[in-house]
Amino acid sequence: MDPTEPAGPPASDTRAAQVVALFREHNAALVAFLRARLNSLADAQEVAQEVYLKLLTLDERTAIDSPRAFLFRMASNLAVDRLRMRNVRSAAPPDPDHDDWHLAPVPEQHASAMEQWRDLRDALDELPPKTRRAFVMHVLDGRDFDAVARDMNLSERMVRYHVSRALIHCRERRDRAESLR
Repeated sequence: MDPTEPAGPPASDTRAAQVVALFREHNAALVAFLRARLNSLADAQEVAQEVYLKLLTLDERTAIDSPRAFLFRMASNLAVDRLRMRNVRSAAPPDPDHDDWHLAPVPEQHASAMEQWRDLRDALDELPPKTRRAFVMHVLDGRDFDAVARDMNLSERMVRYHVSRALIHCRERRDRAESLR
């Protein structure tokens, strides 16, 4: 082995690849999770972006045992910070140069979230039992593919297949519903 050649990809490239994989696999669920907590799609997307940036800037020596759990824990912490900041701002005297006309009232947000939840439940009910169970265990319960595979007595590859089929079905159903509205 030539000592002048690197032993493998730099740690920063490895971390970036991990973050890209996390984004591809979990971004939709992460934004939905944050939207439910923050009652704002824009804030949810902003906090999610902040999470990915923080992951990219972590020290390469930081070991992450469960990347999905770490991602959601970091997002949850940042959401709490965002809510605290909102509370501080709302306690401040009103600023006539800043108005919140673009923010939807909370009852409308709640109704929208309930409708989305109902649509998701309906979409999941249309799936075969194995596909539905794998999706619920991975996406909603937050379990990693390996744990789901052990519980369902399937290979990790088959669990990934079932989860991806469920995601495709849910996206197609959502797109159909949005085109009818």
